[in-house]
Amino acid sequence: MDRIVGRKAPDFTMAACKGDGSDFTQVSLKDYEGKWLVMFFYPLDFTFVCPTEITGYSKRVEDFKKEGAEVLAVSVDSEHSHKAWINSSLGKINFPIASDMTKQVSNNFGVLLEDQGVALRGLFIIDPEGVVRYSVIHDLNVGRSVDETLRVLKALKTGGLCPVNWDEGEDLL
Repeated sequence: MDRIVGRKAPDFTMAACKGDGSDFTQVSLKDYEGKWLVMFFYPLDFTFVCPTEITGYSKRVEDFKKEGAEVLAVSVDSEHSHKAWINSSLGKINFPIASDMTKQVSNNFGVLLEDQGVALRGLFIIDPEGVVRYSVIHDLNVGRSVDETLRVLKALKTGGLCPVNWDEGEDLL
């Protein structure tokens, strides 16, 4: 697989469920032009680790917005499944969940497990020009860190050299 960091993000248009579970919408890469996008893939609705990640990012969405970033979750489930999940056990969240039923977007971002038909836990930070600046992909069983995602977003936004464990307000190299 070719690397994705430093290159234009693969284009996408997907059906999605609004985070409040009220309605469906379409989301595309074009919708996020001029903004940072934190886009994360998760395996499936109605599972165990996934809701902890989704609600964790939802609770911190204002921190992302302060940084000029939007959040988008993606799985291979349908937008109808997303809506049912939001309106039952997941609860309302503060960003849309997109449906990659064709698995094309997961494949284009390099997170598709073809033999299982689900996406790995892939997270991508895409800059306002549509270039992927950060990627982390890992196994299905381990949730991601919202704090680390925010730290990396802030580091990327400095445009400078950030040493190990750099945090906001610290000196750049």
